[in-house]
Amino acid sequence: MTCAPASLRTSTDLLRDRAGAVSPAATLSEVFSTTVIDGAATGFALAHLSPGRGPVLWVQDRLSRRECGIPYMAGLPAGMDVLRVDVSRPVDVLWAVEQGLGCPSLGGVIAEIWGDPPVLDFTATKRLALRAEAHAVPCWLLRRAAEPALSGARERWRVSSLPSANAPCDARAPGRPHWRVELFRSRFRAPATWVAQYDHARHHMSLDHPIALRGEPDGTALSATG
Repeated sequence: MTCAPASLRTSTDLLRDRAGAVSPAATLSEVFSTTVIDGAATGFALAHLSPGRGPVLWVQDRLSRRECGIPYMAGLPAGMDVLRVDVSRPVDVLWAVEQGLGCPSLGGVIAEIWGDPPVLDFTATKRLALRAEAHAVPCWLLRRAAEPALSGARERWRVSSLPSANAPCDARAPGRPHWRVELFRSRFRAPATWVAQYDHARHHMSLDHPIALRGEPDGTALSATG
């Protein structure tokens, strides 16, 4: 894989928001699945990556492949190319992801690590976050059968599936996917919970249905575009 210089594919506004902090589009985000076989976490991460920006490096450990399967390429957004890397151990996932994050020509990195291996500690996640930000490559770490221990991830989410919307032409058929998404820790915005809706045709995800949290007011409506 040939890596182009960061200056050829990124700009300062990709890395920085108005407050001067690193944008969540180019950092490490963790997604926890409330049910280990729920595909919502995978769909949520993919909805944040832009097809055509560059290939996506997708790294899985052995247990993730065994319990959740491999990506179904025909179901990916149009124009999204994937480079799959299959490894056995979580430590190998971390090594492969760190190498990939050093390649600015990638459109993003998705890593799947099963459970809570000791190697996935604060130091390891902080290294990934800093490397993603240095090269403007977004990294999504999918966590199943895991607990949200101390982490260097800049944003941490819990995602689960909800009943989909009805199809426009057939009320008995499934339509756009709906997810319950909870941002429970972030360096960039206030934690909140939403119902997310994903439009596959436009590759657009909207977080426009805030859910009230215990003892807290509703969050502000947000939108995220892939």
